[in-house]
Amino acid sequence: DEQVAFAQIKKVLYAQQDAWNAGSLDTFMEGYWKSDKLSFIGSRGITKGWNTTLDNYKKGYPDLDAMGKLTFEILEMRALSQSVCMMVGKYTLQRKEDMPSGYFTLVWEKIGGQWVITSDHTSG
Repeated sequence: DEQVAFAQIKKVLYAQQDAWNAGSLDTFMEGYWKSDKLSFIGSRGITKGWNTTLDNYKKGYPDLDAMGKLTFEILEMRALSQSVCMMVGKYTLQRKEDMPSGYFTLVWEKIGGQWVITSDHTSG
């Protein structure tokens, strides 16, 4: 059922938000497909792989001040099949010096019974 899938996906997304706000990038990354085929598209182009994505997060957000407080806002969810969903949303980072925000498109796939992000396109 589509609504069940959406609820499960939202639960993963908000667990990521909580992990980020607790300062745990490792836990945050549990929402992503742990595969070399994971794709992350950002301002610097395409990154492939779970480990590379985690390393990039750790470089870009080395401490709690850099991480700030993350808020996700879901703008749209669409089921593309029973095991693939697309999500469009907005993120905001509240930090001491600034408040960067941007938009994302996530492709979620149900793999091994778990909903995970297989493709993330985020723009600031």
